[in-house]
Amino acid sequence: MSTDTPITDATVRDVVIVGSGVAGLSAAVYTARADLEPLVLEGPEPGGQLTLTTEVENYLGFPEGIGGMELIQNGKEQATRFGAEFTHGTVETATLEEQPFALELASGETIRTRALIVATGASARWVGADGEDELMGYGLSTCATCDGAFHRGDDVLVIGGGDSAMEEALFLAKFADNVTVVHRRDELRASDIMAKRARDHDAIAFRWNTELLEIHGSQEDGVTGATLVRHPDGHPTAKLESGEVDHETVDVGGIFYGVGHVPNTEFLAETAVELDEAGYIRTEPGMTTETAVEGVFGAGDVMDPDYRQAITAAGTGSMAALDAESWLETREAAEHASPPLAEAELDD
Repeated sequence: MSTDTPITDATVRDVVIVGSGVAGLSAAVYTARADLEPLVLEGPEPGGQLTLTTEVENYLGFPEGIGGMELIQNGKEQATRFGAEFTHGTVETATLEEQPFALELASGETIRTRALIVATGASARWVGADGEDELMGYGLSTCATCDGAFHRGDDVLVIGGGDSAMEEALFLAKFADNVTVVHRRDELRASDIMAKRARDHDAIAFRWNTELLEIHGSQEDGVTGATLVRHPDGHPTAKLESGEVDHETVDVGGIFYGVGHVPNTEFLAETAVELDEAGYIRTEPGMTTETAVEGVFGAGDVMDPDYRQAITAAGTGSMAALDAESWLETREAAEHASPPLAEAELDD
């Protein structure tokens, strides 16, 4: 089956899945096995965050680990085998006020669907340091829980000053010899309790008014060091041209970005799907992936600001598929139900 399905305005799908990371692929497998012939929209980053991870060791069923790209490719093949179709496209706007829903793509094409599963994920913020494009996934990471165990005995840097950075640092302290938090100001943005835990930890140190300028290393050798810049008033990269910035090169075996994530929900901003203050999809209370709009379901990191793990994304993807299947069955039963008899007919 083709993995690049042409789109026609006349086609109304039972299910469209926006996103092709672990959550989207899991939803695709389940909806395809239910004969719903899902269409999966692969956005600007097919496969999502996991494609940036060279080795996944904490995904159930792979005791020797598996490459992130390989896991994604396997999932796509599995979904395709059951009947899922894939096409490239980025949703710019969604019209969800009436059935069928309409998704307008950046290409100008429109997709119509009865049920919609949003699995667009959340993108980790990067800091713009030289070398990050080359070394992301090769000693540079945005997920300590995913990659921390690879850095046993290393000296590592954590970039950031909020709760995310403190969580990364505290987790890394279980494996690394030394963890240094690099923050561009002289005080943390983290909550008091998280800041205290990090400050009180013997293996965690802080570099204040400091930023990461350049990452050293290669894909063969991984991260080997970093260039840091410091200014006594903070935000040193904004003051590079002043000549008052101190440069320092340090030897490290890993660098972790802890500057937060941005959920990919821009196309839902003008819809009735409820988003929280950070832009994550709010799902209905209870164990469900349902949103405030009937027929729209959330899965994966786009609705999960807390766990952000491949295995939890896969779990919510399967949940969204089952919820969508149940919703479609209920809707179809209601549409085909016999209308109630009029009072005159009852008298007869």
